[in-house]
Amino acid sequence: MEPTIETVTAERDQLKKELDELKASLAPKKIELPEDKAEISLKHRTPLRTLFAKDQGVSYIDHAVCVCGWVKTIREQGRGTFAFVKVGDGSVVTELQAVVNQETVGWDDVKSHKISTASSVLLIGDIIKSSGKGQAIELKCTEIRLLGECSPTEYPLAAKAHTVEFLRELGHLRPRTTLISSITRIRNALAFATHKYFQEMGFFYVNTPIITASDCEGAGEMFQLTTLLLNKQKTSEIATREDKIDYSKDFFGRPAFLTVSGQLNGEIYACSMGSIYTFGPTFRAEYSNTSRHLAEFWMIEPEIAFADLFENMDVAEGYVKYTLKYAMETCPDEFAFLEGYEKTALLEKKKQIAELQKKEEQARKEKGEAPQKKKKMPDVRGFKATPLRERIQAVIDSKFARVTYTEAIEILEKSGVEFEEKPYWGIDMGSEHERWLAETYYKCPTVVYNYPKDFKAFYMRLNDDQKTVAAMDVLVPGVGELIGGSQREERLDVLIKMLEEKGLHPEDYSWYLDLRRFGSVVHSGFGLGFERLVCYATGVENIREVIPFPRWPGHAEF
Repeated sequence: MEPTIETVTAERDQLKKELDELKASLAPKKIELPEDKAEISLKHRTPLRTLFAKDQGVSYIDHAVCVCGWVKTIREQGRGTFAFVKVGDGSVVTELQAVVNQETVGWDDVKSHKISTASSVLLIGDIIKSSGKGQAIELKCTEIRLLGECSPTEYPLAAKAHTVEFLRELGHLRPRTTLISSITRIRNALAFATHKYFQEMGFFYVNTPIITASDCEGAGEMFQLTTLLLNKQKTSEIATREDKIDYSKDFFGRPAFLTVSGQLNGEIYACSMGSIYTFGPTFRAEYSNTSRHLAEFWMIEPEIAFADLFENMDVAEGYVKYTLKYAMETCPDEFAFLEGYEKTALLEKKKQIAELQKKEEQARKEKGEAPQKKKKMPDVRGFKATPLRERIQAVIDSKFARVTYTEAIEILEKSGVEFEEKPYWGIDMGSEHERWLAETYYKCPTVVYNYPKDFKAFYMRLNDDQKTVAAMDVLVPGVGELIGGSQREERLDVLIKMLEEKGLHPEDYSWYLDLRRFGSVVHSGFGLGFERLVCYATGVENIREVIPFPRWPGHAEF
């Protein structure tokens, strides 16, 4: 007997009711405060993230709360008879305004400026409807307790705009800014969504080693680990053998390094358990000071047994869309703030260009030179002409373009664009080529695949043409390469030959070759630099802003 419309509707309504009940049961419960205010302590605090999570806090109106945080601003009003104290706790963009007056316990600390900007405080009071612009609620404060003092004359983060370069020098304080805390919360959402995506796809999370004896990339740009230098006053005291360092005396008995990738180790588990992923720190001793490189960064590296390159592309595309969608849904205020920040930054850049042109014209005038024809103001927006949230939503809604490397080179050659490096078959495409393909030609994320074998890693599967390998790069507007991956070489004889061609010793990879000797399977995987994903999601241009403690040449602070 087939179900009727009435039956289906009733079942749907019942499921909806159960889902609503489940959501209600999982929602944070309002914390009831003790009647005796003296008993209220830190454990009774309501995070602002909880307070503003639903209807901007309206459901808390007429409810007594305890809030802890850092003072952002204090504005005295009514000839010093009351003050507006704005407090943030770093859990959300929104700050809570508290009304403090002469009847508030702790008013003297406000009046005497003992409580000032950046002081940590505990506030107790009732949530009331706000008549102020841009806020639904405020706190009618009955008590304000000073938890930690802060000298307003010594605190380096005054209530004004600071450059990101200045904030980098204050790595211990920069998370208190709305910019860095917003980026960090989006980073947190993307990290959580990473695990959620792969777990829902049936992948197993595997922790691969940070210390390794293999160079996955074959580039040689690795940080070396040794204990031979411990307690040695001079290099002559280090054990040597035939004028070379004797690593048999070292901790591991052989040269050891910080890993640049967990891929090879990941393949071991993929070739035993099907689908796995790693998510951990990696390191590269590349002496680069660009806005795209870090010495320490996080990599996400799935490996999929019984999967070819095209299934690999599907997983990569699904991952990008899923994580961005999750971040957009869970961090709406952060994205709104960063969109406004980006707009302000572009206006400032335009202003700087106008001022520079004005100075140049003034210099010509002082030299008695004829004024030049007024230059057209360059469009500084580029791909950012589309607002941040629209850009991210476009990626979520799009179907990624796919093109072979050979076809991509032909498109670049016929483009008529004067690139800094002329495109030709065999070139390792640079950021300018990648971004042009994604931003200008396809106007969406683009997967380029089947690259020349000469500049790709030894483990990538050799194609039938003997010239290319089954490699892929996912290119996105504004960043260029976001993901690099490949179908792995599963044929033992071909893999040995590729190792030898790259100048590597097969005996050093005996365990890796065993995976091909003992039940080899077609398998694929990719690597994604997590910080690049965060850069793309937040619109931030310099990668040093999207990791809590950036490491680059000459800088290992905090």
